[in-house]
Order: sequence, then structure tokens, then C-alpha cells
Amino acid sequence: MKLTRLFRPNDRRFWLMILLNLLSAIFAWVLRTYPLVPLASAIVAVFALGNALLGMFIAYDLIRDESADTAHRPDGPR
Repeated sequence: MKLTRLFRPNDRRFWLMILLNLLSAIFAWVLRTYPLVPLASAIVAVFALGNALLGMFIAYDLIRDESADTAHRPDGPR
């Protein structure tokens, strides 16, 4: 696993991961800034955690995917 595989601006999964992590940060900010009723707080918290978990899963998928490394090698896959 290489951490450099995470940065792939041409891959849609990369941008989806960025979007999901930004949404998680926004939801966490809303939870801490605004006084919400308990049901609304629970719903926003579930969305924040779901987005964070899905973003981490996509990041793991990008890191373990070797197809981008082999596509740019001049000698092809090994």
C-alpha cells in the first residue's frame, strides 16, 4: 500500500472522497454550532458518521488499487 496512490485527480472516487469528507466536516460544524432538537442532532450525526466512513472506505480502496501504478509504467504490469 502506497499513500501516493490516494491522490488521483483524474479518478472520480478521489473527488467523491473529498466531497464526502467535506460534508462530514460541515455536518460536524452544524452539530457544534447550532442548538438542534435531539432527533435532528441524531440525524445529522448519523449523516456525518456515514459520510466519514464512506470516505474512509473510498480512501482505502484508492490506496490498495494498483491499476493506476501499472497504467503509467513503461514496462507494463508485473
